[in-house]
Amino acid sequence: MSLLAAVALVNSAQPPETLTTVAELDAFFVTYEYTGRHDRTVAELDQVRALRPRLRALLTAGPEATADLVNEMLAEARAVPRLVRHDASGWHVHAVSEDAPWATRIAVESAMAMIDVLREGESSRLSVCADEDCEGLVLDLSRNRSRRFCSVACTNRNAAAAYRARRRA
Repeated sequence: MSLLAAVALVNSAQPPETLTTVAELDAFFVTYEYTGRHDRTVAELDQVRALRPRLRALLTAGPEATADLVNEMLAEARAVPRLVRHDASGWHVHAVSEDAPWATRIAVESAMAMIDVLREGESSRLSVCADEDCEGLVLDLSRNRSRRFCSVACTNRNAAAAYRARRRA
């Protein structure tokens, strides 16, 4: 879920920009099943939005650069992994306290997710949208690794363009 949330957060900077209000931030918190501290303030919204360029760099870097970014992000947060179980969740890893600022928790959880991506050799599942007018990120979790577009809108726009091109030919 952390990787899905990181991609969604990065893509929220794409036009039309989303995650612009505290209400949208609250919905993001619920949608991606975050727990712990959530201040519901404009300052928190600004901190979370400020993560987007750094997460984009993390999710699009090559393996060596990703490892460097992961290590940097974990060191900055003084992350200490520990096993926890809460709510309906089974055992999982948290690396910062539940009362750490949400932006810190997002950064650390994203870095921890990228550890698994690198260890499993799955970096190819992350890419930039194939729509030439879009910079959105794609997390391809399909079995055949066929996802090329970041959203239904980009998929439909490209399908329509391909259809029009075939009709002209």
